Amino acid sequence: MIRDRRAFITGLKSTSLSLKEKIFLRKYKPWGVIIFSRNIKSFEQLNNLTKDIRKIFNDINYPILIDEEGGRVNRLKKIFDTSVFTGNFFGETYKKNIKKFYLYYRIYSKQISHILKRVGININTVPVLDVRRVNSDNIIGDRSFGYNPKIVSKIGDFCIDEFTKNQIGTIIKHIPGHGLAKVDSHKKTPIVKEKFGILNKMDFYAFKNKKSYFAMTAHIIYQDIDRTNTATHSKKVINLIRNKIKFKNLIISDDISMKGLKFSIEKNTEKAFSAGCNLVLHCNGNFKEMMIVARNSPKVNKFIITKTSQFYKILS
Repeated sequence: MIRDRRAFITGLKSTSLSLKEKIFLRKYKPWGVIIFSRNIKSFEQLNNLTKDIRKIFNDINYPILIDEEGGRVNRLKKIFDTSVFTGNFFGETYKKNIKKFYLYYRIYSKQISHILKRVGININTVPVLDVRRVNSDNIIGDRSFGYNPKIVSKIGDFCIDEFTKNQIGTIIKHIPGHGLAKVDSHKKTPIVKEKFGILNKMDFYAFKNKKSYFAMTAHIIYQDIDRTNTATHSKKVINLIRNKIKFKNLIISDDISMKGLKFSIEKNTEKAFSAGCNLVLHCNGNFKEMMIVARNSPKVNKFIITKTSQFYKILS
């Protein structure tokens, strides 16, 4: 039952569930599980892993996520290599020949969705809606659809629609916009000094009015909005995401163990929930950290239950 779960998403250590991971999943009942390259050896193995996860929850729709953007973020590489299909590839195709873009992206998203469903995955962390900026850190780079927020937004809408039609949930990221970051938030805390007016016309624009069931936050400080806290930890930024960007569904933190957040795992988890994140994401499979996140995550509330049930409807 959805209502029995806790409001966090966990990673796993390897290609099969260890005994202590099985006990952990049964006891703490995370809302979902996320899969990375370290969890994938072959098609059959991955299919068995997702089946074992779902057996624990007795839920055919239990949320299992993957970070499969294409390009350099290609977790499925051992099964299906998508390294040529960067965000930049699709953005450039869109600018040169829009009909060709729609044809290519429709085929691409259908094939990815087919593989994900075959291996038991039902949520993909796409689209990347970060607007690319000159002289910014390459952590986004060619993962972005481009420099034009209107084009990024339109491609994002198409991506969400196509994956949804193919029964795969999407996570828009990194809300409200990672494009101006001059350092990698996996390693340091980016600080964006741009004024709200410019951010609203550029970076925030690409995220507005999206129909995705999920969004992932940026571990970035936007000084003109909140001088102290990253978006993940900022009530002001989460309120902006709700009221200005108009995102109405589930907000997930980016990985709570990234160095862009300066506190302990416990404090990072607590601050994300206090700011207004609905779900906290922990990716690295470190069991000690997983326990801390689990113990500091509340049971899912009515809002999460309602939105999860809405997401489940696209899967049937």
